[in-house]
Amino acid sequence: MRTNRKTEEKKMSMSKNIARLAVTAGLTAALSFGGVMAPVTMAFADGTPVATEKGNVAIEEDIYTNTTFKGIQIFKATVAQDKKDNAFNGPKTLSDIAWASPDAEKAVKGVFGDAVDKPADNATAQDWADYITKKAGDNVGEGVKVDAGSTLDKIAKALEEMTTTNEEAGWKTSTDGKFNNLAAGYWLFLTAQAGSTNDANKTNGNEDAFTSPIFTIVGGSDVNVTPKKDVPNVTKAVKDDKDGKFVTDDSKNVFTAANKAADSAAEQLVEYQLAGTVASNINTYVKYSYTFTDNLPSTMVPELQDANPVVKVKIGETDVNSNCYEATYDASKNTLTVCFENLKDAKDGNDNPIAVDGNSKVYVNYRAKLVAGKITQDMLGKAQKNFVKLTYSNNPHDNNGTGTTVDHPAYDYTYGIDVTKVGSDKDEADKYKTLEGVQFTLQEKDSSEFIKADGTTTSTENEAILTTNNEGKINVVGLDEGTYILKEVKPAPGYNNSAANGVTFTIKRNLNQDDADVILSTDSVIQAADGVVKDNSATASIGKLSFTIVDQKGSNLPLTGLNGVTF
Repeated sequence: MRTNRKTEEKKMSMSKNIARLAVTAGLTAALSFGGVMAPVTMAFADGTPVATEKGNVAIEEDIYTNTTFKGIQIFKATVAQDKKDNAFNGPKTLSDIAWASPDAEKAVKGVFGDAVDKPADNATAQDWADYITKKAGDNVGEGVKVDAGSTLDKIAKALEEMTTTNEEAGWKTSTDGKFNNLAAGYWLFLTAQAGSTNDANKTNGNEDAFTSPIFTIVGGSDVNVTPKKDVPNVTKAVKDDKDGKFVTDDSKNVFTAANKAADSAAEQLVEYQLAGTVASNINTYVKYSYTFTDNLPSTMVPELQDANPVVKVKIGETDVNSNCYEATYDASKNTLTVCFENLKDAKDGNDNPIAVDGNSKVYVNYRAKLVAGKITQDMLGKAQKNFVKLTYSNNPHDNNGTGTTVDHPAYDYTYGIDVTKVGSDKDEADKYKTLEGVQFTLQEKDSSEFIKADGTTTSTENEAILTTNNEGKINVVGLDEGTYILKEVKPAPGYNNSAANGVTFTIKRNLNQDDADVILSTDSVIQAADGVVKDNSATASIGKLSFTIVDQKGSNLPLTGLNGVTF
């Protein structure tokens, strides 16, 4: 009878101990990536509990393989877990909890220095584990990214600022994310140094972001975890005036089907859109800096007002108050910048806070133009490349830590014509004689504006006269896709005006979503009266349409009053 009583007392004591262990186990499991632990019971029907003193952790980072991680042990403990058929399964429990090191103890206790409800000075590590569980609250478990300023965030920051790197004190680093034979207990894992990648099929040089704190139990079954972070992405789209869209596929958005190429006339304002995502763990940051830097080609300038770029900024569908960001233009570098000192402080036009989370998208729209005086024959059909990059906070515990994406491009093109004027007669080399001084006007179909040689327009005809040079040529640059009418207004002396009714031609292009040269379509149509355009003279080349216009030589009439009659 006495033996039975002792056995029952022993069982009751063990039940109380396990119940207490369950509190700590609940803490560690809840804070880990593995999810919330089921209640611990005395039933080990699925296996036999086995105590372990070592464990393995693997942080699975497939993209940024040169990112370095560090592990910091908070509590030492013996970790028990069911084992069946040589495999660990089921929940883990901790016993014999002790501080991993004096440094870890000092760092954690320092977080609660002013707390009135903190454990007494003589409290055990177990007491502190219970207290941390209570303070952590319910915002724990699988997939949770700890909030900035929360208890767990403060603990992680305090431990990260520890000066020791002594492995015996529970500090480990890994360049491949693999930690083997770690002392069993309660650990924190963080990013030590962010890497980057040059894999063109992935992020192509983007810098990695720091993970949110990962708390977990080491011991028993191996721990495999994916870092809790996202690297922001940026893209750039240009609105094609042919269809007025930023996307190549209406069923997609600019992040998956951005329109990269458009064309424009000289001085025409072209609309661009910069679009960026934010880190999925932005809640981990107290301050989240966010800057678009857009590099324009030397041939383009943005629309300006009082030397500042004209921009429209949105977060999702909400317009952002201009007081929340700074938009600047550096003429020496031809760079447009839109900078948020803290994206989390963004407000709308009525000064109401805008909620920013891991699903938020930030958009910057602005317009830029090809400067007429900078357009040359050599750049016709060549991509004028704009590049944007995004600089963003990448370390929740360092306000100055930033990462940068690679440049993302968009392209603008412009075109021109090369027209040769000849007479119907031939020179001594049996070639058509080129005619100098012939005057033309050029207009886009259904437009009252006249186009100058540099592609700019005017409503005054005399300001836009195109005159053939000593080679019989006129060249016009800075033309967009479209249909145009070229009219001869003054022929060369001794020649008839064959193109007085105009030559109508169409510039058609074949745009690609890359920076390839644009060869104008051979389907470009040239219409004129018979004999006006020389047969087989029309050619479509890189960015240019060429053709030859023929004027018939004038004829004489019979005269009297002279010696003889002349025809």
